[in-house]
Amino acid sequence: MKIAIVILNWNGKKLLKQFLPSVISYSKEATIYIADNASTDDSINFIKENYPETTIIQNKVNGGYAKGYNDALQHIEAEVYCLLNSDIEVSKNWLQPVIKQFKSDTNIAAIQPKILDYKDKSKFEYAGAGGGFIDKYGYPYCRGRVFNTIETDNNQYNDAIDVFWASGACMFIKSNIFHQLNGFDEAYFAHQEEIDLSWRIQNLGYRIKYVGTSTVYHVGGATLTTQNPKKTFLNFRNSLFILLKNTPENKGFGLIFIRLCLDGIAGIKYLLELKPLHTLAIIKAHFSFYANLLEILKKRASSPKKQDYYNTKSIVWDYFITNKKVHS
Repeated sequence: MKIAIVILNWNGKKLLKQFLPSVISYSKEATIYIADNASTDDSINFIKENYPETTIIQNKVNGGYAKGYNDALQHIEAEVYCLLNSDIEVSKNWLQPVIKQFKSDTNIAAIQPKILDYKDKSKFEYAGAGGGFIDKYGYPYCRGRVFNTIETDNNQYNDAIDVFWASGACMFIKSNIFHQLNGFDEAYFAHQEEIDLSWRIQNLGYRIKYVGTSTVYHVGGATLTTQNPKKTFLNFRNSLFILLKNTPENKGFGLIFIRLCLDGIAGIKYLLELKPLHTLAIIKAHFSFYANLLEILKKRASSPKKQDYYNTKSIVWDYFITNKKVHS
């Protein structure tokens, strides 16, 4: 199985210096590519001088995560792409369980490994953790991470199961399916585009797996921290994009109305926490959603049969009202 590990880079010399060695050491079965998003630092020269065994693909513009990968993957031939964040340390033998899963079932289109926190390797990491799901209102959560509650890794998720979405921090995806779906939706720029792609994968009838016997360690927030209002803007706006674009016909618009109301409550919560810039980010997210409404409706109309949710419960209700803080 020909695997291409593709690391998207933007002014990331420091991250590449820290994390690229582990990828090279433990990925002998794969070819490693650096997809550069028009960096202005000297990270490209650094790679050429220190890691000539890697292949550099230089994108003309910084189009964010979505466009960056879409542009770069046009130039890479492989059976499976591994889309790997530049702030991830991989572990020994991390590829073998993933390859085994792909070979076990041709209907598997994408796989995510276990993602732990690089800063505290006993904990799961926010972006993906033990596999991603969404609740009845479209809120994403993971085994090992529900909202801001992070579980300790006690091998409770060392299994291999079907999940709703695979994390973009480390996503293995079959190249033919990626291109069949025209890759990521570039309207998202960054954040949650992997959930949209995962939903569209399932609309085609393919499966997405989590493989807990493969482990990587993610720093997280190396580009945008949780304290950055831009991240709040992208998360709230893109979540609305996903729901309008992908929900079944009998649920879309009613669900959007509920989410708009819940977003308003979130905005008030930020105000009470003295974070007015995040409240403003939510307001901007809604206006951006309205501005893109016609384009998203066109994408909704052209998409194949839409699959329903895996989870019919409200993670918001369970977490904030009944005080259930962990997946189990």
